[in-house]
Amino acid sequence: MSDDQGRVDLEAMRVGYGAGIPPNVGVGDRAAGADGVRDNLDPSWLHGDPPWLDLFNLWLREGIEARIPEPNAMVVATVDADGMPSTRTVLCKGADRSGIVFYTGYDSDKAHHLDANPVASVTFPWIALERQVHFRGRVHKVDRAETEHYWQRRPRGSQLGAVASDQSKPIDSRIDLERKAAEAAQRFGDDPIPAPDDWGGFRLVPDSVEFWQGRANRLHNRALATLVDGRWQVTRLQP
Repeated sequence: MSDDQGRVDLEAMRVGYGAGIPPNVGVGDRAAGADGVRDNLDPSWLHGDPPWLDLFNLWLREGIEARIPEPNAMVVATVDADGMPSTRTVLCKGADRSGIVFYTGYDSDKAHHLDANPVASVTFPWIALERQVHFRGRVHKVDRAETEHYWQRRPRGSQLGAVASDQSKPIDSRIDLERKAAEAAQRFGDDPIPAPDDWGGFRLVPDSVEFWQGRANRLHNRALATLVDGRWQVTRLQP
């Protein structure tokens, strides 16, 4: 079999962002991106305290209205004790002026990474709208009351799954995993399921937030909010 047979030509792939000659100076981007917005993202869109929150909430709501699958899905990047990076997609379960929250097992790989290096980045890849938002900052565990409050709002099946799974640990088969979940369901019956002691939330407290908007000819718009000496500074970045 040829090495080329069945291989995708990644170099030739072009999705969205328009084509042709970049516009003349001052003309702007006449070809709206897939977000349907002809206005170019500008640093002035980031305002308030913190300056990223209102625009993030707006873009999140517009992602929901556009029926993007899992609009609260985000890619979380951590670094282990040896400096090896790792990424995975998790669901954001909180976003306010204090930061970005997600939940996991405290004995999971990502939790061990955060114990060793309590910093992370998260990316919301709203590709269908040609938008992304990137957060970077330090991470700490949420308090137990916040974890308990969220746990009570989880579907019972998700609670059982969290109880049954030794997250990130090996298991011999899918059947073994399903058996563990069934045993957990039988053990609790109709009783309330308490949040496991080794399960809870993390909050990323951002010191930088970047908004990205796809535009024609790869002249994308990027606006960066950075916390410097306790004050937010906003600037435009070249693509």
